[in-house]
Amino acid sequence: MIKNLLPAVRRKNDKALRQAGEHPFLPIQREMNRLFDDFFRDFNLKPLGKVWTSGFEPSMDVWENDKKIHIKAELPGLDEKDIDVTLTPDALTIRGEKKEEKEDKGNDYWYKETSYGSFQRSIALPEGIHQEKVEAKFKNGVLHIEIPWLEGARPGKKITVKTS
Repeated sequence: MIKNLLPAVRRKNDKALRQAGEHPFLPIQREMNRLFDDFFRDFNLKPLGKVWTSGFEPSMDVWENDKKIHIKAELPGLDEKDIDVTLTPDALTIRGEKKEEKEDKGNDYWYKETSYGSFQRSIALPEGIHQEKVEAKFKNGVLHIEIPWLEGARPGKKITVKTS
């Protein structure tokens, strides 16, 4: 059976015409989607915006100086027990899971929203780090990690860029 690849044709009154071979509930689904889109558009909302997010990816800053590699990860809404930091000779991995529940009850309404998301971020590390002296501190939703260089190890060589 060959299916029509063209979109559904609409009449002036915006009712979808049923295509040949189309499932009988498809026009109803289209109409429901249109109704929800119109409803959310009236309130300047994005329909089902949070439902489709696939997780949580924290913002991270990484920089180095002569003494240490510094990592700052913003983890709002997480507690220390929700975070796992693992160090291997060539990478630092930060994992976590965010669980959030909101509930509001009134006389004539009940609002409840639950969201979950997990993340994992890995940062490649150069040779010459002192694994035994790594420090991690978590305060006010921000994780700070400091990885010191081994004595005599250099964070790299600066290359001068010349113009022609």
